[in-house]
Amino acid sequence: MVNEFTQTMLGIMVAVIMLGMGASLTPRDFYLALKRPYGLMIGVISQYGIMPLLGFVLALLLTVPEPIALGILIMACMPGGTTSNIFTYFSKGNLALSVLMTVTSTVTGVVMIPLILLLYAAALDLEIPREDLISVLIVLLVPVAIGMTIRKLNANAGAVIEFGGSILAVFFIFFIAATWIPQNWQFLMDTTPATYVAAIGLGLVGITIGYLFAKALRLHPRNARTVALETGIQNGPLAIAIIVFTFPPETQQSIMAVPALYSLFIVIVSTLVTLFFRRANTAAEQKMPDSLL
Repeated sequence: MVNEFTQTMLGIMVAVIMLGMGASLTPRDFYLALKRPYGLMIGVISQYGIMPLLGFVLALLLTVPEPIALGILIMACMPGGTTSNIFTYFSKGNLALSVLMTVTSTVTGVVMIPLILLLYAAALDLEIPREDLISVLIVLLVPVAIGMTIRKLNANAGAVIEFGGSILAVFFIFFIAATWIPQNWQFLMDTTPATYVAAIGLGLVGITIGYLFAKALRLHPRNARTVALETGIQNGPLAIAIIVFTFPPETQQSIMAVPALYSLFIVIVSTLVTLFFRRANTAAEQKMPDSLL
């Protein structure tokens, strides 16, 4: 359950995070993206091919109630989050590619999220209020457009907003830990262990598959690390906002369990993965030709 104060704060924080994401964009970014459609293709396949399928498999194989399964699907169908950009930077990945994949999956999410989510939900015989879902997604994209406009009018202001949005995305994790978890502690104690397996598995398995996918495409090691992190790190704040503003209060607790736990565990998983990636042979990488892809 989410009280009125928490719901208001979640809405404000998600709006600022999306604003910061938009402020990271310039018209040149879209120009470069169109010049390198291979990168766009990889981003879309990673976010809306690999992750939703992984979520569907987890929801199908794990013994969880229907609301928990719905939460798994919603979390798996989310676009990339700004947190992935931070971990890409510290893992010595390709930050430009990371931002491109995050933005591409977010902008295309208005169409792809309802489409993929409804497809897999129907396969599992789960109900989703599609009209409310689409409305929430459209509203949440408004801050992205505003952020882009600010960046175009004033690059310095855009940079400040971009930085603020990235920091707030990290703070969001602590906010969930300080508010939602205490309010739902008994529920978390009583829920099946499969809920925790799904919350951790989405990120860990997603990063692993993303890395293997990139290696199969023979991408540069920096780009392979980036694709791995972008694949496994989803936009947890967006998933939680969609649940809060789409589903009735009496069902929110169970549906939100996996997205909330995922948002907490993905920081731990990504930190360990980043430490592993930083041990890569950078000297050898420097001898290899590097590009956006």
